[in-house]
Amino acid sequence: MQPYLVSGGAGFIGSNFIPYFLENNTDVHLVNIDSLTYAGNLDHLAEVNGNPRYTFVKGDICDRELVSSLFEKYNFQGVLHFAAESHVDNSIKKPDTFIRTNVFGTFTLLDVAKNHWMENLNTCKSEFSEARFLHVSTDEVYGTLGKTGVFTEETPYAPNSPYSASKASSDFMVRSYFHTYGMNVVTTNCSNNYGPKQHDEKLIPTIIRKAINGEDIPIYGDGKNIRDWLYVLDHCKGIDLVFKHGTSGETYNIGGSNERNNLYIANTICKLLDQKKPKETSYREQISFVTDRPGHDFRYAIDATKLEENLGWKADENFESGILKTIEWYLQKYQE
Repeated sequence: MQPYLVSGGAGFIGSNFIPYFLENNTDVHLVNIDSLTYAGNLDHLAEVNGNPRYTFVKGDICDRELVSSLFEKYNFQGVLHFAAESHVDNSIKKPDTFIRTNVFGTFTLLDVAKNHWMENLNTCKSEFSEARFLHVSTDEVYGTLGKTGVFTEETPYAPNSPYSASKASSDFMVRSYFHTYGMNVVTTNCSNNYGPKQHDEKLIPTIIRKAINGEDIPIYGDGKNIRDWLYVLDHCKGIDLVFKHGTSGETYNIGGSNERNNLYIANTICKLLDQKKPKETSYREQISFVTDRPGHDFRYAIDATKLEENLGWKADENFESGILKTIEWYLQKYQE
């Protein structure tokens, strides 16, 4: 049984990844460390409760003593690092929280793993010769695009918010442990995720929740900011591939090739809600425009060619199929 540490597994992406990974890898034991901030929800892991190959530990990844004790107890053969503060609006209000978790937390996990796995520079202990650290990051580290172009793994970093700056810092920390110590690390940079289990504060859950509650649906600026939307389970499949087969020290972009602007997202959700939960007037009448976010990046778009050609990944969902599944999940949640 291969023991792996998952950080932030009660968050959006982690709580989708853990059931997927356990189901598709029967020889692994996952230990999930999560501090259960407002964004963590153990209810989203109900399907793995009682699974003997899953263990939950409530704790902070910045707590070096705790993290070290878990490595000593379980002798992890890998780390899948999801834990992060991720809401841009919150990073504008409280950037210090993002620096602590995203930068210092990543450093703590990296350093404990390095000390546990490695004998000397570029030399692993024999029992950890295959041990690997996978770091989950974001396309926001690349900054913003104009009307054309895409982010590749070679795109220079140009973060524009405290959130993306903290994630860029953590990416560089991971990179440094490969180049300085020879540690086996890989990084994934994903586009905007959506799907079941996402926190209510994010765009798509907000649109659905506000719509069915009869409230104004807030859209920043003119709604023309564009994102590349990636269904969360497609992201999980990409992480699985990179963790198992990615080249050490490399970065892999994971994107859905589904560029949509925020107003299109809102209109599409309202149209589907008109069909699934009709009322006297269209939900579109609830769309309202609010003052734009400071430093709001105009457009993100990911080129996932490297992942597709080198590791055989492909997205199974397009936006129209994925958003339908997402709406159905949230309707059930909000009606409970």
